[in-house]
Amino acid sequence: MQRPSHFDFIIIGNGLAGLQLALKLSTEISFHQKTIALIDPSKKTTNDKTWSFWETEPSQWKALTHKTWSKASIITSNKEIHLNLDPYAYKTIRAIDFYTEAKAQLKQKDNIYFIEEHVTSVIEDSQVSVKTTTKTFTTTHAFDSRVPEEFVIEPKNSISIIQHFKGWVIKTERDVFDENKVIMMDYRLKDGHQTTFTYVLPFSKTEALVEFTYFTEHTVEEQVYDAYIKEYIKDYLKIDAYSIIETEAGQIPMTNYNFEQFNTSKITKIGTGGGWVKGSTGYSFKHTEKKVAIIIDNLKSGRLPSHGLFRRKYKFYDTVFLKVLKDENHKGEWIFESFYAKNSVQTMFRFLDEESTFTEELKIMMSLFSWSFIKAFFKTL
Repeated sequence: MQRPSHFDFIIIGNGLAGLQLALKLSTEISFHQKTIALIDPSKKTTNDKTWSFWETEPSQWKALTHKTWSKASIITSNKEIHLNLDPYAYKTIRAIDFYTEAKAQLKQKDNIYFIEEHVTSVIEDSQVSVKTTTKTFTTTHAFDSRVPEEFVIEPKNSISIIQHFKGWVIKTERDVFDENKVIMMDYRLKDGHQTTFTYVLPFSKTEALVEFTYFTEHTVEEQVYDAYIKEYIKDYLKIDAYSIIETEAGQIPMTNYNFEQFNTSKITKIGTGGGWVKGSTGYSFKHTEKKVAIIIDNLKSGRLPSHGLFRRKYKFYDTVFLKVLKDENHKGEWIFESFYAKNSVQTMFRFLDEESTFTEELKIMMSLFSWSFIKAFFKTL
């Protein structure tokens, strides 16, 4: 089948947002006659990350879920908070499993084309021209997951914190992990007066991902992460004999930057490049699913695809949180201890999923009542 040079939709980037959008378009009968191109230089054949999230059943991701947990804990210098997540479950999906399944489904569709090219420019005129290193394609509408250069160079009038981390998947010689409980945040091991925590995902009694994470403005050298992971395994997990079977590392922007300014009538920014990462947590998997659903509904209703993607009150809450973290970074442990010690985990999940009621939001804000938040609140106003 000969590949066309013009498409109804072009999706730039075969990451989480691009593939979720393509999958949703492929299952909607309204778009079965639309030609869709996915352009990415990568074949997506490696497990470059894992996505963790919480949700209730039923789930469209059930077959892809690598592991599910019904319990969790938050550990601080003062206490351990035990969390029974029901009716939610905490889940993780390996990126390679998602990529493989998504590509397998999409390649069965005659109207969907994969193009392995690097996009060099996107130019909007009467239609959109997408230039790659070797060719030019045109489209009626482009969905672009690339992070705008303006954000990278100088994110004016915005607050930006980087969630940066490295993790080891380790295999132990004896049973040491509670495979039914995830350690969402353990703040006992610190790098100075910064917000740092360790994250433990037990895949079995002898295998787990141990990850050291920062919520800071600047990154650190790779050996710094390694040193803290090694220390946590030895001093906190009390494990001496183990092997490292896999590693992962990443940087996630936590920001209130106005990515919406780059949306036009013919170009919609998606994924990280569209500001879809939750500013206060760095979570993206379920937020991506929701925003894809909004885009599909907008397309079917004849509205701009970017219409209604964000809710102002939650962007305000995220900004207050980011302001405190930027000005008083050491407060991260206190913030999350207050969140989960004074509110049910189910309320917190609804809040972070942007599904909470005003009463719940007020209660959460009151649980963080302090001079730091009062200052941040009025500066944000």
